[in-house]
Amino acid sequence: MTYELTRDRVEHYFDRTATKVWERLTSDAPVSRIRETVRKGRDRMRDTLLSALPTDLRGARILDAGCGAGQMTQELAQRGADVVAVDISPSLVQIAEDRLPSALHSRVTFASGDMLSADLGAFDHVIAMDSLIYYTESDIRRALENFSGRTDGSVVFTVAPRTPMLMGMWYAGKAFPKSDRSPTMIPHGPSRLSKTVSDIGRLTDLGRVNSGFYISQALEFRP
Repeated sequence: MTYELTRDRVEHYFDRTATKVWERLTSDAPVSRIRETVRKGRDRMRDTLLSALPTDLRGARILDAGCGAGQMTQELAQRGADVVAVDISPSLVQIAEDRLPSALHSRVTFASGDMLSADLGAFDHVIAMDSLIYYTESDIRRALENFSGRTDGSVVFTVAPRTPMLMGMWYAGKAFPKSDRSPTMIPHGPSRLSKTVSDIGRLTDLGRVNSGFYISQALEFRP
């Protein structure tokens, strides 16, 4: 499956199927015990990625690639960054914009569309939390090469780690029709990804977050 087909599948899922679920998960509303583990895991991962960026981001232009409901966007703006928050799902972008405190609106530009679009401009840093987890190794390389061509600093992002459990789920998922299900995460190992992108930059492992039904690997790429 090509990058474009995967992107369109992700858009369909989040914009038409999972918007309400995602809106509730990223709020303070009560959720099931399983989804609470996901919520806590996402909070920890957001902190992990943010810790890789300077605390003071005044004057920095940051791309929040795959901004979702805008939690990362808000924290970046609170640090003083000028944020371009983009997501493939217009519905999620609208939620993010509605939730952003009015005092921060001047620091954020929202857009719905492809996070790799050159029209978004150049940046000091890119942050992409759980927005590359559905893509192949070659697609991730393509994304990092795209970002590095217009980013002065780092690209911090996540992938689904290559664990026995996730690999089992991935192989099992390939045996079933996908028309009514969420996009399938593709597990990756940091060492292999590092070799894949070694000619365009350096990859650093920032650690893994494992919280019940949420598991994700944080990585930093520097051209």
